[in-house]
Amino acid sequence: MHKVGILALQGASQRHAEAVAALGAHPVEVRTPDDLAGIEGIILPGGESTTMSKLLDLSGLFDPLADRLRAGMPAFGTCAGLILLSAHILDGRDDQRSFGVLDVDVRRNAFGRQVDSFETGLALERVNGGRFPAVFIRAPVVERIGDGVEVLASVDGRPVLCRQGALLGAAFHPELSDDLRLHQLFLEG
Repeated sequence: MHKVGILALQGASQRHAEAVAALGAHPVEVRTPDDLAGIEGIILPGGESTTMSKLLDLSGLFDPLADRLRAGMPAFGTCAGLILLSAHILDGRDDQRSFGVLDVDVRRNAFGRQVDSFETGLALERVNGGRFPAVFIRAPVVERIGDGVEVLASVDGRPVLCRQGALLGAAFHPELSDDLRLHQLFLEG
């Protein structure tokens, strides 16, 4: 993948753009439907999922991006981005929307509040190089895994990194470490 969109409405988009660029791909900030032109995949960063859902609607991006995702465009969702990709948000607001393309159900902030944030080394299935430094900040928990979804990492028996075809979802913030293996995994498809 060469040209990668980074949803830049709210959240940690800059760190993802830096990671993508460090791996030799071209990051493109996505703020309007026109920004989707020519991108081969997209990263949906962490942030506040209800705010991101509203901003996707206000910017006119929700439906065009949903169409691209349903057509098979690769996506990597981290924290709030995982929530946006999920099939169901178990405790979202009534007006909160998700794209429904990753067959998982998630519960927002399930690892606790801001003061409960933590870092841990994850053993990653199918990713070489030892433990991955994962940063959890008001992180969601995957509570249901659908058919065809592969769990690549768990914390205390709870899935925190899932893959389904061209979709990758992380409950944590890989962009907050200097480890580029998950971004590389996404770029390689």
